[in-house]
Amino acid sequence: MPTQLDQAIGMVVEKLMADNGPLSIDMVDKLGVKMPILQHAPATLSDYFAHYCAQHGDTEFLVDGDCRLTFAQTYAHARALAGGLVEGYDLKKGDRVGIAARNSNNWLIAYMAIIMAGGVATLLNGWWQGSELAEGITLVDCRYVIADKQRAERLHGQDIGNCEFIHMDHDCMPDIGLSSLLSKGGGAQTVLPTLDALDNATILYTSGSTGKSKGAYSDHRAVVQGAMSYFSQFIVLGKLMEMAGIATTMQPCALVNVPLFHVTASIPLVLQSFAMGRKLVLMPKWDAEEAMRLIEKEKATYFVGVPLMSIEIATHPHKDKYDLTSCTAFAAGGAPRPVEHVKKIKEEMSWGFPLLGYGLTETNGVGCGNFNENYLAKPNSTGPASKPIVDVAIIDANGKHMPQGEHAEICIKTIANFNGYWANEQATKDAFTDDAYFRTGDIGYLDEDGYLFIVDRLKDIIIRGGENISCPEVEAAAYEHDEIVELSVLGISDEKYGEVPGIIYVTKEDKPLSADAFKAFIASKIAPFKVPVHYWHHEGELPRLGTQKIDRVALRKLFNDRVAG
Repeated sequence: MPTQLDQAIGMVVEKLMADNGPLSIDMVDKLGVKMPILQHAPATLSDYFAHYCAQHGDTEFLVDGDCRLTFAQTYAHARALAGGLVEGYDLKKGDRVGIAARNSNNWLIAYMAIIMAGGVATLLNGWWQGSELAEGITLVDCRYVIADKQRAERLHGQDIGNCEFIHMDHDCMPDIGLSSLLSKGGGAQTVLPTLDALDNATILYTSGSTGKSKGAYSDHRAVVQGAMSYFSQFIVLGKLMEMAGIATTMQPCALVNVPLFHVTASIPLVLQSFAMGRKLVLMPKWDAEEAMRLIEKEKATYFVGVPLMSIEIATHPHKDKYDLTSCTAFAAGGAPRPVEHVKKIKEEMSWGFPLLGYGLTETNGVGCGNFNENYLAKPNSTGPASKPIVDVAIIDANGKHMPQGEHAEICIKTIANFNGYWANEQATKDAFTDDAYFRTGDIGYLDEDGYLFIVDRLKDIIIRGGENISCPEVEAAAYEHDEIVELSVLGISDEKYGEVPGIIYVTKEDKPLSADAFKAFIASKIAPFKVPVHYWHHEGELPRLGTQKIDRVALRKLFNDRVAG
């Protein structure tokens, strides 16, 4: 039965959709299917930046150490740098421009400049090793890569084709850290290209069951609608607070500790903030005590991260040294949040509520949301589909829509869905049903209230604290060791990260190969977050199914039992 909060949300959404209200929709065609679109949303990301930066003007927007910028200042810097890309670097509409750097105000302004110049912002994973970065760059044929010193050094000696580097620095204002973009001419007066809603805007990378990173590309319309879907939830929340007689004059403020290349940061956190006038306080790397210090100093109202981050704050031994009461929302995305964490967060930080979102890179972060008392009531659910532009269905392998309560693949239909995987037509075709639902690879069901429950995963991936790890990719790196006969990489339950990679391996003639030696070998091949945490040197052949495939289900249970014991 719908909760009182669900009923109130439904009533407010219906009201805001009516009479040309802020959530009113039009119907447009995508993939041969009619889908709802928020009709008052800007057409392109360039329009989106211009509109909301002008609206919020002198309001503080970016805080990065000693660097502080208003919305207007942020836009002015991005506008000048976009001119530098167009005039100085001869950037053409549709050229892919990668960003390979850690979090900073200059990362975010470079992202804006690329898009305003007509480029396709290509968000390279800043944790990748050199060969992984090079693969991402060459996959989509980047023309330029804006890279900081650390990532540029990783790429030294790698084959990146005809791609050129543009250097960037951190811990300084954009006119210094991104001065290279203006070094060849151009600036705020340079005429920028006219953009269309269906022009490509972004490429985000995803690791799937194949072991190869795929570049998921989206047009301006999809990305803007994804951001506006989250802004719609903010509008609904504001109306509910107004109805309850709750008013606040405090500027919304969020801590940015998740990597900017990740969809969790780029859409619901960063892009939504333009529309709602939210201040962003950037952290170069995660540290729970530093996060608490910044929450108190900047009066942060919203915290989002992978599940382990909020539980680290809730259970931190120095938590009581800081005033965290401004922060009333502790959101999690990117990975399942253990049920006990939900209760613990509410117990330890009673003034706020834990929140949970479910979305994917391919859906530009949109999907479902579960928050406040609804989340406490159903802590193992990701919540219902976000209104009014998201539809979630449970669909079997034959394309049949399953009834309430039945288990099958979770599929999402929304105008915010990506357009496809770059240069991979087959993977793109396989990603969608005939009626334009994106196949998530997760197994789940919908209950009588439309709440989504995730129960399993089709794709051969591990989600370690919000980062997807492809088992075949890790296996391929490990198989390069000369002493390996066979192996299997499996997800091992972990209290902090949800799950981490474990590897069971067989060597030639069962020769000794220590975990430390094997770990060092694998670490030289792949990003640190992908490197297995647990190792099991198995003697003899790995257990197999009747088909002679390795029995991964049995091994996963055995390995998890072994680690737990």
